[in-house]
Amino acid sequence: MSGHTNARSLYRDRDVIPVQRALISVSDKTGLVELANALAAAGVEMISTGSTAATIRAAGHDVTDVAAVTGFPESLDGRVKTLHPSVHAGILADLRLEAHENQLADLSIAPFQLVVVNLYPFVETVESGAEPADVIEQIDIGGPALVRASAKNHPNVAIVVDPENYSEIIAAVAAGGSTLRLRQKLASLAFEHTANYDLSVSAWFTENVYDQWQDDTEALGEEILDAFDAIVAAEDPEADALFPETLAIEATRGTVLRYGENSHQAAALYLGEGGQGIAQATQLHGKEMSYNNYVDADAAVRAAFDFAEPAVAIIKHANPCGIAVANPKAPDAIASAHHRAHDCDPVSAFGGVIAANRVVTLGMAETVSQIFTEVLVAPGFEPAAFELLSAKKNIRLLELPADYRRSSLELRQISGGLLVQETDTFDTLDTAEWRLVSGPEVDEATRADLEFAWKACRAVKSNAILLAHAGASVGVGMGQVNRVDSCHLAVSRAGERAEGAVAASDAFFPFADGLEVLLEAGVTAVVQPGGSVRDEEVIAAATAAGVSMYFTGERHFFH
Repeated sequence: MSGHTNARSLYRDRDVIPVQRALISVSDKTGLVELANALAAAGVEMISTGSTAATIRAAGHDVTDVAAVTGFPESLDGRVKTLHPSVHAGILADLRLEAHENQLADLSIAPFQLVVVNLYPFVETVESGAEPADVIEQIDIGGPALVRASAKNHPNVAIVVDPENYSEIIAAVAAGGSTLRLRQKLASLAFEHTANYDLSVSAWFTENVYDQWQDDTEALGEEILDAFDAIVAAEDPEADALFPETLAIEATRGTVLRYGENSHQAAALYLGEGGQGIAQATQLHGKEMSYNNYVDADAAVRAAFDFAEPAVAIIKHANPCGIAVANPKAPDAIASAHHRAHDCDPVSAFGGVIAANRVVTLGMAETVSQIFTEVLVAPGFEPAAFELLSAKKNIRLLELPADYRRSSLELRQISGGLLVQETDTFDTLDTAEWRLVSGPEVDEATRADLEFAWKACRAVKSNAILLAHAGASVGVGMGQVNRVDSCHLAVSRAGERAEGAVAASDAFFPFADGLEVLLEAGVTAVVQPGGSVRDEEVIAAATAAGVSMYFTGERHFFH
């Protein structure tokens, strides 16, 4: 420890600690030369590794190779560099304790007051499409050990993991040393850094290593596959791969919102790693999005993008108050879809959130501009449409990512944990599997309306009843605690338009009473999952009314 001020004198003031010795080992060289310039100017001894040391030397500064400190050369293609007591003792020694100071002296180890480390570019390597062997080489071992050791000992050591924070440490060195407050902040950022890094590694292993293992074992015969099944203790290996024992979730804070669902609740938006959904939409105009705006916008996009045809969904409080499609060949199809969706429930559409699955045209914009709308989200906006809508200061205009997609899994927080399920989608709709249980086969137009109603019904909160005609909803009953009330609500919203409409129910009718409400209103065809113990009673009611009814064999609850 010759050449250094007595350690105890440095640490007597536990707040400000002068920096005399720094360990620097970074993959990202951004700002490294500027940092080295500042440390050299302050007389800080720099210890470094490999390419980091070479960069510092090239800048004209003295730097000591870590191998000279450890007495052991970098080995195994760089896998072993800093994992040595001469390094970690100098980082972990708590020099507020006389015993630690004495042990360092006995071991002839000098302490570090600053560690600058950032980790191997694991995520970037994965995103580049590199081979698994190359990805694995980017799993940092020594780096996280240095970071965690330094962060643990933050009363004595400042740890910097992000070039964004170099300016703070440069200023601190120039001012005489790092403060405890700064070291606490940097330690928190360091633990967050290693946690996110480990989550990325875990997620990659879950997604890739299991699948590769499964592929490799296929060639080894059923006996090995049976043994593999026993190891994972799952009846369905695919389900086991889908739901790993440890779920890695990585998200970065995007925006702190004004408030949450209510004004007394704090809230923030976090962006999922690799996400391409409503969270990644670009806001082109309007005041900042609220928590409720994001919830409703996500529900609207979910509904509109269930359809291949030009479609518009209008949402209020996470429920549709109108959904419609239009013929792609029709003039200004997206404007037509919006007009017909709005007609379903103009009262509820006031102050709603709109999603379109096509570029917003001037024709659609002219209609929307006449209606108070909180949010309009779409893949894009015609210049004239954007100019017209952006003149309305209160409407928020969002452009979806070009490759918008929903995650294959949905997560919902409950007290003490998370529920995870496969996303309910309509990527394909095989109506050939539908079973006609009453009435005659319907004509082509009615069949198209039943298919539309079945898709649209999935976007409605359960218990869900949706009435439709000519590719548009005309009445929606949502979120009721029994299906009869949902039927009454759908019929009352539709009014005279219920006559001749078709109906979709997200789950079976447990009794005939709900269906009878629809039949009395003049519904001509019904689609529902079937599966009730009283199906025969329900079928009999439809048959007596001469109404065609199809069973799909699957339900679409949405809670």
